[in-house]
Amino acid sequence: QVQLVESGGGLVQAGGSLRLSCAASGSIFRIGVTGWYRQAPGKQRELVAAITFGGTTNYADSVKGRFTISRDNAKNTVYLQMNSLKPEDTAVYYCNIDQVITARGPIFGSWGQGTQVTVSS
Repeated sequence: QVQLVESGGGLVQAGGSLRLSCAASGSIFRIGVTGWYRQAPGKQRELVAAITFGGTTNYADSVKGRFTISRDNAKNTVYLQMNSLKPEDTAVYYCNIDQVITARGPIFGSWGQGTQVTVSS
């Protein structure tokens, strides 16, 4: 069994910064591609950024140049540094891992509980 715990959300003024963390716990050998998604009220969940085990990254156009995704494989943790935040970044942010290799075998499609990010104008 794998648990993903997100943290770092909060209320910030436009132009400010936040750093989100997604920590995976359990009998983990390796975590695969990890993505940060967000869902604003009344909107579909969208991919914000993703990172492979080797560190290759991908970003939504709306956050390029402002957000940075990174990971610490030794700690099974993925981060999302968010700078120059805008009111339209307001959403619940979720962490997703496509595959986690555990002592009991692979686990697919793990999601965290979400963390609220609110950007005031």
